[in-house]
Amino acid sequence: MHKRAAALLAAGFVGAVTLGGAARAQGTDCTTIQKTLTERKDIVAKVNSASKGKNKLTPAQACTLFTRLQANGSEGLKWITANKDWCSIPDSFAEGFKADHSKVVGLRGKICNAAQQQAVLEKRAREQAQNGGGGGGGGLLGGPGLTGSFKLPQGAL
Repeated sequence: MHKRAAALLAAGFVGAVTLGGAARAQGTDCTTIQKTLTERKDIVAKVNSASKGKNKLTPAQACTLFTRLQANGSEGLKWITANKDWCSIPDSFAEGFKADHSKVVGLRGKICNAAQQQAVLEKRAREQAQNGGGGGGGGLLGGPGLTGSFKLPQGAL
């Protein structure tokens, strides 16, 4: 997905720049999509660098990034749909952008669901820790556990 997204973004930049000059005289600025595409490229770069780096994203951080990416895609699709004919946007670009957006929507749902589940589990763990372990005690078999100190015998065994 990442290579294809980068290729789509590159094609979008070229298409928007090439088509922008001719359509500008007709009343609609066909280069306004560049802001959306630049923002999309930046978000994808953050996702890619986090997935390759040592500092992995938490599910909550990934959910935030993919939520931004989904909103960006919705904005881009809206603009492409409204200006496709006027700005002579190729069908292949519009279809590729739409397919990429659909993948992002699916991934975002899975990532944000995982983030929500993790938050629930962390909340339960905190509550159990505050309540003394939840099951009646913190020991191995539900009792109070081992406490105190134990002396080892001195000398030869």
